[in-house]
Amino acid sequence: MTAPANPALLVTGARPYGEEPQDLLISEGRIAAVGTEADGQAEQLRAQGTEVETIEAEGQIALPGLVDLHTHLREPGREDAETVATGSRAAALGGFTAVHAMANSSPVADTAGVVEQVHRLGLDAGYTEVYPVGAVTVGLAGEKLAELGAMAESSAQVRMFSDDGHCVHNPVLMRRALEYVKAFDGFIAQHAQEPALTGWDTDTPAQMNEGCVSAELGLPGWPAVAEEAIIARDVLLAQHVGSRLHICHVSTQGSVEIIRWAKERDIDVTAEVTPHHLILTDELVRSYDPVYKVNPPLRTEADVHALRAGLADGTIDVIGTDHAPHPTEAKECEWSQAAMGMTGLETALSVVQMTMVETGLIDWRRVAEITSAKPAEIYRHAHQGRPLAAGEAANLILLNPEASRTVDPAQHASKGRNSPFRGMELPGQVRTTVLNGRAVVREGALV
Repeated sequence: MTAPANPALLVTGARPYGEEPQDLLISEGRIAAVGTEADGQAEQLRAQGTEVETIEAEGQIALPGLVDLHTHLREPGREDAETVATGSRAAALGGFTAVHAMANSSPVADTAGVVEQVHRLGLDAGYTEVYPVGAVTVGLAGEKLAELGAMAESSAQVRMFSDDGHCVHNPVLMRRALEYVKAFDGFIAQHAQEPALTGWDTDTPAQMNEGCVSAELGLPGWPAVAEEAIIARDVLLAQHVGSRLHICHVSTQGSVEIIRWAKERDIDVTAEVTPHHLILTDELVRSYDPVYKVNPPLRTEADVHALRAGLADGTIDVIGTDHAPHPTEAKECEWSQAAMGMTGLETALSVVQMTMVETGLIDWRRVAEITSAKPAEIYRHAHQGRPLAAGEAANLILLNPEASRTVDPAQHASKGRNSPFRGMELPGQVRTTVLNGRAVVREGALV
């Protein structure tokens, strides 16, 4: 028996990019009409026997589906923390229609076989598009290049490569990786952390941002220069070989300044910032609550404001959630023994609204750029991050900006309960997520 076709969707009263209300008609995976033509075409479809569902969206903001270049889905091998299925559901609820799954699974995604497995799991889940990120080095060990070409030629067609969680700290290896991916228009996403400056291979690794708070608490500090030195080196390497470089989770004021300097010289570098680095500071570490332990660490208030300014003026290109779920036991322990990382898919857009829109730094069109259009452009997606216009792929969301919620990680679709925003009241709620013309979230719940 043939599965029934997805119904057409008529969205009424939505405000594209937060502007004037317009109706949108979605049919056969695409936006069929916007504005006054939508109602008429919907009637024509009904007359032809096509089912048309109406989504009343008065007061809601329509945005292109969000695209996350930095997600940890843990599968294969770490299904106690997250699976592709649970992470996909969390992504859909957060408004993401595409996520890019980092390579630090077990086994590591350093071969064509593993990336194809992750890609297939994403297709089977069906709540968001899942694009595996290939490892730069075998086993994330930083010693030998992984099968970059094989992963690029696989059915997953990998274009983004990262040892995230580990820095490609060998400059010769980093140069070779940048040169290699040029052959298929790929790019390297660097986790900028000089291990020698953070005690990464010692018995006393850095635990938090180096500064006044770390000195008072007696915790080994993680200096800003450990991030900035790698970024400075790598933008020069990217310039030297003429390749594309992406900087993961920028966290310091100095990093923003280096990236701005590089862009002024037309070096092909892009950068992301996480939602948590836009709002949280190292002052929270005084609680010794391991939910605030993250890599890179929470920085100072000055860094937070520099990151917001860099995102507003385009120095920082995109939001990357760095969604990093962990089993409960990995976080409910002593600070020094706790895993690093925070969940983020289901709260990201709310944090952007609070820190960037409600502060007047950007408008909703700019939100669409940093959460959708630009990340899709970086990855070279053809159908994600597209404008809300007739003929474009129907990957979009409807957001109620007036809603508010108190974050309760126990209610999240992610397996991870390690949200740093638990108990906080955040604005906005994704009411509808449409993936390739099909509603996967309706009225704030998974379909």
